[in-house]
Amino acid sequence: MDSQTYFNPYSGQTFFGFFLQLIFRLWAFVTGEISLHNLTADEVQILVLAGVAASSALVGTFLVLRKMTMLANSLSHTILVGIVLAFLWTYGIGVEVPPHTQQIGIHVLLIASLIMGLVTAFLTELLTKGARLQEDASTGIVFTSLFAVGIIAVTLLTRNAHIGTEAVMGNVDALQLSDCKLVYVVLAINILIFVLFFKEFVITTFGPGLSKSFGIYPAFFSYLLMTQVSLTSIGAFRAVGVLMVLAFITGPALTARLLTGSLKMMLLFSVGVGVLASILGVAVSRHILTVYGISLSTSGVVVCVIVLLYLAVAMYANKYKLLRSFNAAE
Repeated sequence: MDSQTYFNPYSGQTFFGFFLQLIFRLWAFVTGEISLHNLTADEVQILVLAGVAASSALVGTFLVLRKMTMLANSLSHTILVGIVLAFLWTYGIGVEVPPHTQQIGIHVLLIASLIMGLVTAFLTELLTKGARLQEDASTGIVFTSLFAVGIIAVTLLTRNAHIGTEAVMGNVDALQLSDCKLVYVVLAINILIFVLFFKEFVITTFGPGLSKSFGIYPAFFSYLLMTQVSLTSIGAFRAVGVLMVLAFITGPALTARLLTGSLKMMLLFSVGVGVLASILGVAVSRHILTVYGISLSTSGVVVCVIVLLYLAVAMYANKYKLLRSFNAAE
């Protein structure tokens, strides 16, 4: 058993007391008095949620600028099929696995996210171009159909209510330090992709027609971005589920867009807003538990904080006319 099993220094702390304790614990970690294995449940939640928020904010920025958030909504639902496939690949059909006895391998989840990202994007484009449906209609048909398949598959094949509930709604209160591995592997992959192909993403986002003259194909980077959304959703499902992750993807990016007209600054602000909301959400959740004795879903509280931050920034930006024309070169 680790130390968090015996004592959690955040127990009984109010909002401001939480931050005082966090600063004290952070200093103790920097000076070597405590190690990663001594982290409490609240600190593990912050680590995982901040990683999810940062990864979601990066892909969310380009989704918002490309006006592809509806397709992200589709992927956040259809990825449930990928999670079921990963579960079946690992454990087989009809088994019931007790929580935390063994985790699905990262490589299996990554493959599942790749498959579902490509399948969702392909089916949406097929209906749009082949059946001549509007893009939003195609997206709606694909995500409702595949999400329904995922729900049915969870019910019939896994016979495990734990994975079904957790995949859809998340379970941030049951997170362990080992859950950080997948989250930060996904974050590292997203950072690497955007560093390697930053110019290509910029030109296909703001000048898709011009990009072809440079030998850069917008369709390829659209599929790549959709795969990243699937990957990010897979990394987030333990903490926030495949539904609430959409708020992590779109909320910080929309907030950052109100604050700056620079792409690079928008990326930084977006990550900052997501991480800030994660820390505030854990603190508010702890405060409500301490003061009112009510145990709320921490991930749900974080989503509410994201919404409140957006509304606050939107009102401030509207009052002082902060929104500027966008400059991708900055």
